[in-house]
Amino acid sequence: MKALVFDGELKIEDRPKPVPRYNEALIRVLMAGLCKTDAEIVQGYMNFSGVLGHEFVGVVEDAPQTSLVGKRIVGEINCSCGHCTSCKRGLARHCRDRTVLGIQGRDGAFAEFVTLPVENLLVVPNNVADEAAVFVEPLAAALEVVEQIHVEPADAIAVLGDGKLGLIVSMVLRLTGADVVLVGKHLEKIALFERIGGRGATLEQFRGSSETFSKIVEASGNPSGWGLAVDRIAPRGTIVLKSTYHGAVSTELSTLVVREISVVGSRCGPFAPALRLLERGLIDPSPLVSEICDLGDSLEAFQKSVTPGVLKVLIRVG
Repeated sequence: MKALVFDGELKIEDRPKPVPRYNEALIRVLMAGLCKTDAEIVQGYMNFSGVLGHEFVGVVEDAPQTSLVGKRIVGEINCSCGHCTSCKRGLARHCRDRTVLGIQGRDGAFAEFVTLPVENLLVVPNNVADEAAVFVEPLAAALEVVEQIHVEPADAIAVLGDGKLGLIVSMVLRLTGADVVLVGKHLEKIALFERIGGRGATLEQFRGSSETFSKIVEASGNPSGWGLAVDRIAPRGTIVLKSTYHGAVSTELSTLVVREISVVGSRCGPFAPALRLLERGLIDPSPLVSEICDLGDSLEAFQKSVTPGVLKVLIRVG
């Protein structure tokens, strides 16, 4: 099978079809999405080597539960042991022995076939197109914000970063009734959020304002975003960190203490509610798709995905 592989070098390789382990399904990939995390892996994040890709939709080719065969599915990317303290506490995403699809210890979905534990699979509703289903993983990550912190309609919230994740987080937060402002560098991306009734600000406008926020989501992917969040958060406010920076970030911790700022790390989230939002039409990710490429053109697709101003690039596989 063809696969997009990173082993110190990004390349397309022919690889054997993966063999499912115990209680795993073999999945034929239909479509996969390129993510900023993929770009960070190529820069050294997680020291990963293997097939990239963790946002996907596919069809089950083989599974211990025959009722799943032929079903169109998406898959939770964290594969847990089921036995450690975290797993027993219901925190399987934080399993100490987990593998993570296309990120840590497990080949990913930029390939014709992929394997995942059956318990990780969710059937995609018929009215959710492949191009939307591929957004379930980042949409679930956005929902994790409202699962971790209490958001009130009276809140003033800033989302730093107008990339794919920042836009999706802003869309989700807008459903709470809060006053959400998306901050970024690209007018066309900010305009996407404004067209659905959100509020936007360029980075220059935001820096030139004195407005403070009860909650700030840092999703810029740039270490400078942390400093900006600390500068603009209101006393006793909450900063939610979505960015995974490559390398260390220095900060003055006394500021957090004196102003009694809470900091929440936020990673993966719940897939089932994300599917419901798509099924019910409450979130429409289609404006975020910049281009769809074939797997054979995935090297070019990868380069397009990291081009400034480009949103989501999808890879059509099956």
